[in-house]
Amino acid sequence: MNRAALLVFAVLACSPTDDTVTDTTNQRPLPHDPHSYAQPDTARVTHVTLDLTPDFTAKRLRGTARLAIARTGKADSVILDIRDLTIKRVTTPGGDSLGFSIGAPKEFLGAPLSVALPARDSSARTQTDTIVIEYETAPTAAAVQWLSPQQTAGKKLPFLFTQGQAILTRTWVPTQDSPGIRQTYDATIHVPAGMRAVMSAENVGTANETDSAGLSVYRFHLKQPVPPYLFALAVGDIAFRPIGTNTGVYAEPSVVEQAATEFSEVDAMVAAAEKLYGPYRWGRYDILVLPPSFPFGGMENPMLTFATPTVLAGDRSLVSLVAHELAHSWSGNLVTNATWDDFWINEGFTSYIEARIMEELRGRPYADMLRVLGRQDLEKAMADLDSADTRLHLDLAGRDPDEGFSDVAYEKGSTFLQTIESVVGRQRLDQWLRSYFDRNAFQPMTSEWLVEDLRRNLLTPGEAARVDLDAWINRPGIPANAVAVRSDALAAVDSEVTRWNGGAAASALQTAKWSTHEWLHFLRALPDTVPTARLAELDARFRLSSSGNAEILGQWLLLAIKNRYEPAFPALARFLTSQGRRKFLTPLYTEMMKTPWGATMARDIYRRARPTYHSVATGTIDRVVQWPGGR
Repeated sequence: MNRAALLVFAVLACSPTDDTVTDTTNQRPLPHDPHSYAQPDTARVTHVTLDLTPDFTAKRLRGTARLAIARTGKADSVILDIRDLTIKRVTTPGGDSLGFSIGAPKEFLGAPLSVALPARDSSARTQTDTIVIEYETAPTAAAVQWLSPQQTAGKKLPFLFTQGQAILTRTWVPTQDSPGIRQTYDATIHVPAGMRAVMSAENVGTANETDSAGLSVYRFHLKQPVPPYLFALAVGDIAFRPIGTNTGVYAEPSVVEQAATEFSEVDAMVAAAEKLYGPYRWGRYDILVLPPSFPFGGMENPMLTFATPTVLAGDRSLVSLVAHELAHSWSGNLVTNATWDDFWINEGFTSYIEARIMEELRGRPYADMLRVLGRQDLEKAMADLDSADTRLHLDLAGRDPDEGFSDVAYEKGSTFLQTIESVVGRQRLDQWLRSYFDRNAFQPMTSEWLVEDLRRNLLTPGEAARVDLDAWINRPGIPANAVAVRSDALAAVDSEVTRWNGGAAASALQTAKWSTHEWLHFLRALPDTVPTARLAELDARFRLSSSGNAEILGQWLLLAIKNRYEPAFPALARFLTSQGRRKFLTPLYTEMMKTPWGATMARDIYRRARPTYHSVATGTIDRVVQWPGGR
């Protein structure tokens, strides 16, 4: 890497108006990202300023993106990622037009937007330029879901939210949409009166500000550089309730009190994570509970986790999801996979830390249940996936990176760290993890660099050989040295499964103190084939078809489909048409598609539900049900 290029990397964490939040002078050249057109070694986006107005009638975001560009060498243009954006014009801040061209689009990648940069200052080794792009999004922008009032809890106002991971930010922001190209951002959002805008950034606006058109104005700023998939916006009828001094919950007014109660442990989670892995570096930690169409359980947008309402079980039994998204404030947001081939670096570390946080809060037996259920998920993924996709380090070139998201990244990655813990001990691993986050804060990471860090700062040669890093990262399957996991609580559930299989009545089962995790283990352990009368007995005794716990209901409905237990089918239709979380949709639709009668039912339900799902969900389920026009 030449000196001029190194100087560009040294300023990448800076915004035009901010002090630097981290030293980036030790950054290495980024690996090639097959999912971005950007050429960051010559011209790189360092800061994004948005000024946007949502049009709920036309389902478009309109406005400008002002980009700070660091360039070096002989670069006379910058290449950005866009998908389905209408680019109206590109100018300097002073209004002088800049030439631009849009290349041929490719499936899921979108198109390259090449912008001619102003003439260089010949005396400068490096130069930061600013360009202003006037644009609007398409009504079908894959990152943005527009909800009618009827699709919200309050049914009074429309709602919109964005979901940028993995490469969907380019459908609403013209920038270099690669996880290795960290950027700071600020935004001004104009919304109709009575609505509130929230973003994955600090709210720096003043109360009751309006613009000349009478729209309410919200202003945001994020000084920490983040990968662009973490840019996030939501607009709607949104209320707020504080939990602690620097924590709180946003949600629709009819949901916000329940959410605040459900997430009351969040301050304790933050304290547990900081105790283990160092200071929380993002200021506030708030949670936004979205309408049910949100396709994920949670999304770790900095300062503002987006969460599904399916975790509001009423008994705080599913809040490990919040621990997971909080853990991303270290693994993923602070240290980020440089490309989506190494998605496991984000999710495997986070899943390991999630269990450690829950162990701090609720004890080792509780965390061990999470670990055992996670291992079950991993073993199922190993059976379902092609061998190449059971590696941690993937090769996703030519594929939508969303296809690489599986339980392998989460659970094999977590098991990898559990196995290292079994070799070096928990104390040494914790010390290394804390120093790893400090050493690599606000920087990208690859599998190769991670192995280098492990060898230099944690593992002796003998320990590295015992772990067998290459087997874990580059080879398929679960290595033979994977640490065993056990839960005494779930072992007791196994005894009840044995009794049930032996003919014991549902009323005789010892379930009074079971948690969600014990119920999940029980349902997963039942045979694939169960007589209808026995399922009816379970259903009548435990009201499984009417469970308000989405995890338990989803597992029960899967068993019902396998056995064509028709009394549960109305609940199945309600479940699939009332929420859009891909974790539940994918296995249920997949199981229905295994039989002719099930396929007919699946397509009938999907026809009704599809308009309410986010594009992240339809992109998967279209393939599952072989929907016309689906990829």
